[in-house]
Amino acid sequence: MDSQINVLIYGLGAIGSFYTFILSRCDRVHLTVAARSNYDAVKKNGIFIDSENHGQHRFHPHHVLKSPDKVSSPFDYILCAHKAIDQEAVTSRLQPAVSEKTTIVIIQNGVGNEEPFRKAYPKSSIITCVTWTGATQTAPGTIKHTKSEDMQIGLFPNALVDASIERTRLDAFASLLEEGRTKFQILEDIQRRRWEKVVWNAAWNPLTALTLLDTQSWLHSSADAMPLTRRLMREVIDVGRRCGVPLEYGLVDELMDKINSLPGIGSSMQTDYKNGRPMEIDVILGFPVRKAKEYGLETPVLDTIHALARAVDGRVRASL
Repeated sequence: MDSQINVLIYGLGAIGSFYTFILSRCDRVHLTVAARSNYDAVKKNGIFIDSENHGQHRFHPHHVLKSPDKVSSPFDYILCAHKAIDQEAVTSRLQPAVSEKTTIVIIQNGVGNEEPFRKAYPKSSIITCVTWTGATQTAPGTIKHTKSEDMQIGLFPNALVDASIERTRLDAFASLLEEGRTKFQILEDIQRRRWEKVVWNAAWNPLTALTLLDTQSWLHSSADAMPLTRRLMREVIDVGRRCGVPLEYGLVDELMDKINSLPGIGSSMQTDYKNGRPMEIDVILGFPVRKAKEYGLETPVLDTIHALARAVDGRVRASL
């Protein structure tokens, strides 16, 4: 794929902007971005990134749109880096940008993210990603990036597309990340990594959002906080295992050791709540809850946290 590669970035928050920057360093890539709240700033001034790994850069995508329904032709790759709060609506908005030759790249938290895209576009390839990149949008179009930078990518296999074609599309996307000089790995068991991260997110996102405490303050709030957190993680692992993902219960100890090595931190869900924005309830909590019910699993802590988080999220949405 030495000719021009047309890429659409949908969702120009901190993570979307960071990977827009990475792809902007690829001469082969023609970049279009779909921005909402920061549209005016990006249209006028481009994107400014201050990165501990890559330095300071200001760059301008080739096209800045408010909505992907304004595009005139499909894209080779569509990177979905938006908050996963309404996947079905997004698949509808992207319709003018998608053809059978389009590969959809999902860079989001959660599990089950791929299913609405597979349903809407059954003949497209899907690359699913788990990112551990620390970035914040400090002002519209302005991104602060820490040293944290890593991503795992892999195929969400499609029986309707020849396996060799899918692999070629994955390898071609990987070559763009390599050219953009970011850290990543191609994994065959990408769903395991998705579920490992959702075990982490299913605990810390809702617990920090519901209590408005950082992680260490929550864990030291009572003698019950630590065992409840561990039970919540274990229940999510139970669901993942029932879905065929080879998760180990030792993951709970690993994640608790990791959180205890860090100072008290918040979460994206807590930040969204504080700023009056809808939260990513469904892909972090809702999908595991539905799968637990489907398989007849008892997940009382997960069910309770999910119900409380949905109530808070409903209040936020009602105020918009």
